[in-house]
Amino acid sequence: MQDKTYKMKIAGLERELPICRINDNLSIAAFVIFGDVELTVAASAELLKKAPEFDVLITAEAKGIPLVYEMARQSGKPYFIARKYPKLYMSNPISVDVRSITTDKEQVLYLDETEMDIINGKRVLIVDDVISTGESLRALVALVERSGGRVSGRCAILAEGDAIGRKDIFYLEPLPLFFDNDDGAGA
Repeated sequence: MQDKTYKMKIAGLERELPICRINDNLSIAAFVIFGDVELTVAASAELLKKAPEFDVLITAEAKGIPLVYEMARQSGKPYFIARKYPKLYMSNPISVDVRSITTDKEQVLYLDETEMDIINGKRVLIVDDVISTGESLRALVALVERSGGRVSGRCAILAEGDAIGRKDIFYLEPLPLFFDNDDGAGA
């Protein structure tokens, strides 16, 4: 399936996503927002139209960074990045474990004490590029709650698989999963 693509419209823009094998039975359409300024700007505007009231935005490092930055720029609200590794400049970081469908090992997300102080008592909008298993969301919710913040919403450009039916998130478009049949053809 490596030479196949999935064509879709996102925030009014046509994109062709490469289909990548995850395991023997499952492939996904790979959505990478890095470098796609046009889509980042358009998707940010559309997500902000749907967003509930919020004071700050947060995402997990790395693929959500351009999106959360642009949403912060358009809304004028601050944003935070939950880091994958503690940095030397971080004082008293808190951490939460996370395992994503697109990562082959468990990861940890970190927030710094200064960021936690700013999040404390605030309405926080969680931002991601794609929601699939919801593990990154779960970790971000835990970081926000441990910081004393209140999650006002959870959003992504795309929802994939079981996430499509979730009622606690909002997104712009559904993204199907591709399962292989016994004859090797994708479904």
